[in-house]
Amino acid sequence: MTRVLFAALLPVLLAGCSTFDALNPFASSGPKMAELQPIQATARARVVWQDGVGKGDPYTFSPAVVGSTVYAAARDGTVVRFDDGRPVWRIKAEKQLAGGVGADQRLLAVGTAKGEVLAFDTTDGKLLWEAKASSEVLAPPAVAGGLVIVRSGDHRLAAYAAADGSRKWIYQRPTPPLAVRVMASPVVVDKYVFVGFPGGKLIAVNADNGAPLWEGTVALPKGATELDRIADVSSLPVIDGRMICAVAFQGRISCFDLGSGNLVWARDISSSAGLSIDSRYVYVADDQGAVHALDKATGSSIWKQDQLFLRQLTAPLAIGSLVAVADVQGVVHLLSRDDGSFAARLNTDGSPVRAPLQKLGNELLLQTRAGGVYAIDAQ
Repeated sequence: MTRVLFAALLPVLLAGCSTFDALNPFASSGPKMAELQPIQATARARVVWQDGVGKGDPYTFSPAVVGSTVYAAARDGTVVRFDDGRPVWRIKAEKQLAGGVGADQRLLAVGTAKGEVLAFDTTDGKLLWEAKASSEVLAPPAVAGGLVIVRSGDHRLAAYAAADGSRKWIYQRPTPPLAVRVMASPVVVDKYVFVGFPGGKLIAVNADNGAPLWEGTVALPKGATELDRIADVSSLPVIDGRMICAVAFQGRISCFDLGSGNLVWARDISSSAGLSIDSRYVYVADDQGAVHALDKATGSSIWKQDQLFLRQLTAPLAIGSLVAVADVQGVVHLLSRDDGSFAARLNTDGSPVRAPLQKLGNELLLQTRAGGVYAIDAQ
């Protein structure tokens, strides 16, 4: 049986072990996170709109973006639709939720800690169907191509028909004895479904039937103990053209050919937060709080911003000429895309930002652990 480690920014209690925080292993002793120093702003950041949806503790909730529409959810079952920042409807599901929202134009889906998958009509929030996964659903479902694809806490991948919730296929593979508790959803591109797994694997499966297409090794487990050997892909893979990149906790970042799975390049950087990509660079926040920009073609270092030590950063997000990360105190840091220097800083509600930052048109969207939903203009 696989024991689960909360690397996704929550402290973890292991069977027979003491509490361990994967992003900040020095939480109780040793180095402390960096205090923020004043910066000379060279860019502007302002809140365009904000609202509240409800607290997420102890889970991480990610909003879904469909055009200019945002769907957000909370632990108590609240689900809200915002159009251009204006609440259109707000419902209360009859169950407590455990993860973020997945959506397309017609349907949104959420999951629960009891393994329930709930689908709602995006027009009015009416419940359409309910299905059962094999275990807790912490990751936002992926809604695409007439399917709702769900990653459960036991690292199984299941696809349900968007029309009625009937299960179409299920994919599973062996997992190591100790694994990271993952809150990253599958990524769907055409007929490919990409998902990271324990043991440092990035898997591509066929969206039609769940058949495996290729398997890439992001990182190889190393070390003498089970804890040392954790090398799990716990964040979203990112895609640019014919290349897909993923990063592993206690491992490395690796980029592969999208169709064949052949390795293009790899670098030894550990991250459970994740990465992003633009036309020039791959950006990653490592587990010590440093933000790296790497050449997209070769993986060579372009710059490194190391003044956010142990601040438990989100994955970076490139937006225009800036790169955004948010931290455990709800602070959004904007870095220069060219050299990584601080360009601006903006405070939210003071609670941690755990979910990946997202683009909302030309704006930046985030949801805090306290349930604040913010659209931010950064330029």
